[in-house]
Amino acid sequence: MGIIAMTVFLRTKMHRDTVDDGNIYSGALFFTLVMIMFNGFSELAMTILKLPVFYKQRDLLFFPPWAYALPTWILKIPITFLEVAVWVFATYYVIGFDPNVGRLFKQYLLLVLTNQTASALFRFIGAAGRNMIVANTFGTFSLITLLALGGFILSRDDVKSWWIWGYWISPLMYGQNAITVNEFLGNSWNHVLSDSPKTLGVRVLESRGIFPHAYWYWIGVGALFGFVFIYNIFFVLALTYLDPFEKAQAVIPDEREGESIQLTPVGNSSGDRTAPGDSGSAIRRRSVSSGSSSVRTEAIRNVNDNKKKGMVLPFEPYSITFDDITYSVDMPQEMKNQGVVEDRLELLKGVSGAFRPGVLTALMGVSGAGKTTLMDVLAGRKTGGYIDGNITISGYPKKQETFARVSGYCEQNDIHSPHVTIYESLAYSAWLRLPPEVDSEKRKMFIEEVMELVELDSLRGALVGLPGVNGLSTEQRKRLTIAVELVANPSIIFMDEPTSGLDARAAAIVMRTVRNTVDTGRTVVCTIHQPSIDIFEAFDELFLMKRGGQEIYVGPLGRQSCQLIKYFEGFEGVSKIKDGYNPATWMLEVTSSAQEASLGIDFAQNYKNSELYRRNKDLIKELSVPPPGSKDLYFRSQFSQPFLIQCMACLWKQHHSYWRNPPYTAVRFLFTTFIALMFGTVFWDLGSKVERKIDLSNAMGSMYAAVLFLGVQNSSSVQPVVAIERTVFYRERAAGMYSALPYAFAQAIIELPYIFGQAAVYSLITYSMIGFHWTVAKFFWYLFFMYFTLLYFTYYGMMTVAVTPNQNIAAIISSAFYAIWNLFSGFIVPRPRIPVWWRWYYWACPVAWTLYGMIVSQYGDIQDRLNTGETVEDYLRSYFGFKHEFLGAVAGVIVGFTVLFAFIFAFSIKAFNFQRR
Repeated sequence: MGIIAMTVFLRTKMHRDTVDDGNIYSGALFFTLVMIMFNGFSELAMTILKLPVFYKQRDLLFFPPWAYALPTWILKIPITFLEVAVWVFATYYVIGFDPNVGRLFKQYLLLVLTNQTASALFRFIGAAGRNMIVANTFGTFSLITLLALGGFILSRDDVKSWWIWGYWISPLMYGQNAITVNEFLGNSWNHVLSDSPKTLGVRVLESRGIFPHAYWYWIGVGALFGFVFIYNIFFVLALTYLDPFEKAQAVIPDEREGESIQLTPVGNSSGDRTAPGDSGSAIRRRSVSSGSSSVRTEAIRNVNDNKKKGMVLPFEPYSITFDDITYSVDMPQEMKNQGVVEDRLELLKGVSGAFRPGVLTALMGVSGAGKTTLMDVLAGRKTGGYIDGNITISGYPKKQETFARVSGYCEQNDIHSPHVTIYESLAYSAWLRLPPEVDSEKRKMFIEEVMELVELDSLRGALVGLPGVNGLSTEQRKRLTIAVELVANPSIIFMDEPTSGLDARAAAIVMRTVRNTVDTGRTVVCTIHQPSIDIFEAFDELFLMKRGGQEIYVGPLGRQSCQLIKYFEGFEGVSKIKDGYNPATWMLEVTSSAQEASLGIDFAQNYKNSELYRRNKDLIKELSVPPPGSKDLYFRSQFSQPFLIQCMACLWKQHHSYWRNPPYTAVRFLFTTFIALMFGTVFWDLGSKVERKIDLSNAMGSMYAAVLFLGVQNSSSVQPVVAIERTVFYRERAAGMYSALPYAFAQAIIELPYIFGQAAVYSLITYSMIGFHWTVAKFFWYLFFMYFTLLYFTYYGMMTVAVTPNQNIAAIISSAFYAIWNLFSGFIVPRPRIPVWWRWYYWACPVAWTLYGMIVSQYGDIQDRLNTGETVEDYLRSYFGFKHEFLGAVAGVIVGFTVLFAFIFAFSIKAFNFQRR
């Protein structure tokens, strides 16, 4: 920014011949102050980030709050000295400020104090807000108040009597007065022009309503010192007396106390809804791998015996086999640096197995064994790497496009839209994933059935919420994740660690849901980490892997894990399991790398030489042949619903999400109303005054401040909303619910009515209070420019999230452009005074077009004469380069920017995937 500022305000182009020249220098000084002030804004996010730890330590009496606040302040001081030094010593002489070295160091001191004041102010707002949305809103409001009453946007002579107190308590006013006095009372501005006895510097100061006395520099320094102390004291008080906003709250379901939770298929958790003879068939399933192949085939054919009674929607059971699967990635540079010569790192090494309907398989192994990697490869969720080997679905080669329609994937992270209810989440998933032939009545019945199956009926109206903040508990979210996949009526379901992060009871409830799902005859595979004995016993088969991506046991568990124990105890040197010991823990202990080394055994090789391996290979071979009379999976289109229905469904969900998100929608609306009333009273009745140049400058100032700050507020507040929804979008797109365009369409369209309401309220309040010319055309031009400006700012915020990996990077990138747009808006430096090498960027700056349109639509056709003798229209042409006949083109460009940002958002959402798997 320093380099841009230096080249815009380059000394060879900066003259000292007229008051207008002085105004350009005032713009350079104002921009410097604003940049230094904005640097303090980063304190806000940093303060809020540290607050949870601070509250915990404060409540445990680690230290008094002042002991926490003091180092925060002190440590910022050397950083301030460095930041301000970089700016001042780089720009001062290049811009061409007064060459006296004393004035250089006086400017340096003043800007150090300005930065300290801003940092202290935003630290205090962060501690008082305690929440990013609230703090950001108040932070932006503080900035806009300081700027509007700082003496540059609105000169002191025009500040109304009821706002003059705001002028006197604005730190920016003291900074602005001091920095301009320091410059314009220097020798460079000491010459007198022919038309006035006063020096040029004094005339510039008076034209902007600034006190033309040298002592104002020291008043400004003293005031800023005072503000630094006052805001830091407020920061300490906020830390001392305020508590965090909300505790994490879960929705408490209507559970019976002391309810026993049975998991084993013999005891059958599903109660009397289970088909007769189910427990017998469950025992039969356990030993299915150890029997002959005819028993296996029989188990697959008779899987319908296990289906729940009254399943509204039929489904086709499918088996999945995989033979000699290898998965590798490019060798990381760190490993190459350590002398590894291979180009690829193998994460799975020739893994083979089969998963069948009605059989619950546990995919286990130590951390780094490749459990989730194997599951991602089978489910088609990998975004990079190299996959080799054969995967078949009921004997036919797997095609990802069709496989996504018959499979479900329950991710470990439980990603859901926070502002919809459980029932709406399920209805949305069913709407987009069930085939069009299923009518809405049948769909509703199926959703009810799934909710009953996963025991979520009592929570149907509960909002999902954000993990660890509000809404559902972890265990309830896990069940919702399973339900969202079940309503798609999949035949094969993958679950990634469904019990991780849960206590014993919650894990048992989730596993009961999983068991219920398997008993409907679906193929279910779970990765699982350190299960309890009860949970381990709920599984039928085990697929055990060791570090390095090799399988060491693939087969039935047997009753009380007897077959697994028998297999491993058959190896010489393996310690026997103790009575009551968890077989899952014992199995991981005896197969660890350390045990392999001490016993001199390679369990992977031993498995390859075993009878069990040969039986599994026979099973894979048998299931890799399509059953007689079967057909390959085929769907007419990639998605189950047509494009228009996808758009409607996405818009339906966004409507509910926005309506139930008052911290975003309502705060933005109230903020706009408040700013409109504030601007209306600050710039009261200035719109109709066109006697002096400063009147036009004040009117433009009101538009500039509103456009920039309301726009930035819209842009920054939409970023976290889009960032959360994008993670949900990645999951939903991978599940084959919709393509990227309907999502982008819904996200863009849903903003239109909210922003129209915002623009209409702002325009009505400010237009009438500031007193612009009451003609229908001029009012609607004002509303038009306000609406599309807020719209392109909002789409710009959405676009920056779409092109960056996360909202933090998006915030940094967008902030840089806000500062550049501010400089090139045409208010700080009018276009004719921008050096020719930067003028192209004025035309590329959307804010400049907005101000052009707003000023020209209000004043571009006015023939009244200013006190200098020229008409308003001529002055706008000569000083700003604004032409009234260009208004239509300006309107077209503003709409163009809006469409461009929306298009880049949609394209980026479609083209970029920042989720690495």
